[in-house]
Amino acid sequence: MECTVDWMAASGMAFVAETGSGHLLTMDGAPDGGGRNLAPRPMETVLAGTGACTAYDVVLILKRGRHAVTGCRVRVSAERASSDPKVFTRLHMHFIISGQQLDAQAVARAVALSHEKYCSATAMLGKTAQIEVTHEIALA
Repeated sequence: MECTVDWMAASGMAFVAETGSGHLLTMDGAPDGGGRNLAPRPMETVLAGTGACTAYDVVLILKRGRHAVTGCRVRVSAERASSDPKVFTRLHMHFIISGQQLDAQAVARAVALSHEKYCSATAMLGKTAQIEVTHEIALA
């Protein structure tokens, strides 16, 4: 896996990343740090990527188990260290899974498997952050 990140000097503290799969991702800093608030902060993209990584696992596990999952939302919140490097120190991920007649044990198992075994992003962040995971099943 690889990625190339270029500073967009004319935009203050904005950066554009081209991923190995050929997609572009723009990031920017806060105005107090020279940015113009034109795109997500780099650490916000880490948080969003973590949420997407674990949601991907949960949906895939449920689909492979032939469960009629129709939606998966993850609300991810983070706390950061107060001094540099300001790593994530606490994460809370709340899954809201919807579908037709979803089995509560299957949903709980999918969420646990993602967190405990499959999600590489949460495995990495778990080295510095305490991670709490909760879930609910929403009516479809």
